[in-house]
Amino acid sequence: MNSPDALVRNALMFGIPVLYALALHEAAHGYMARYLGDDSSAKEGRLSLNPLRHIDPFGTILLPMLMYWLIALPFGYAKPVMIEYDSLREPKIKSMAWVGLAGPAANLAMGVAWAIAGLLLSASGMHNSFLRGMVQVGVSFNAVMIVVNMLPIPPLDGSNVVAGLLPERVMRALPSFPRDEVPVLPGLLPLRLANWLTWTDVGGVLLFCTLIVLIKLHVLDSFMLKATQMVSSLFSLIASPISFLLH
Repeated sequence: MNSPDALVRNALMFGIPVLYALALHEAAHGYMARYLGDDSSAKEGRLSLNPLRHIDPFGTILLPMLMYWLIALPFGYAKPVMIEYDSLREPKIKSMAWVGLAGPAANLAMGVAWAIAGLLLSASGMHNSFLRGMVQVGVSFNAVMIVVNMLPIPPLDGSNVVAGLLPERVMRALPSFPRDEVPVLPGLLPLRLANWLTWTDVGGVLLFCTLIVLIKLHVLDSFMLKATQMVSSLFSLIASPISFLLH
């Protein structure tokens, strides 16, 4: 059985990179939205790297625990930033594409930063297992964030990016999940649970249930592994010359 110290150590080793990757992802959406005319996320205080501002009780805590129990992979999501579509600059579809792309782009930057940290650790000869483990988690999780979020499936960011490349008449015919935080079936659920369970959560559950089925059928295994390895290699490729300059 793991000691309390080991449990705390592992929680920090995984939690710090994961929570800050989620926080940066959502904050990047908010910054891009503000740049393109919508300051609703700024008014909500979401332009922050404080993970506490981006934690969703269901998507960040309960759903990852459920996913880990079901398939040993803690899938989850942070609280999505609110985007007022009508406040964005014209063409609004293109603006939404940039907002969608900002999150994965931020994870790309963070993944490269973790890769640089790993290269500097190796160059210094430091063999701290905690720091090396945190670097590995940071690289891997940011790679997974990019791969998963760029899938062209609503409500993932990839759907907004693809929509920005399509003619508006085609985009409007595509289904999408509502992004507003409207409680689901409030009359049939306890009030506290109804306030937590929103359309965003329903979209997340449906999406992750689909992912579970595909993973159980071994449909996504090879793709996810190869895509994540490719993105991780991209981090290292970009980091190599940058780390050389830092010596």
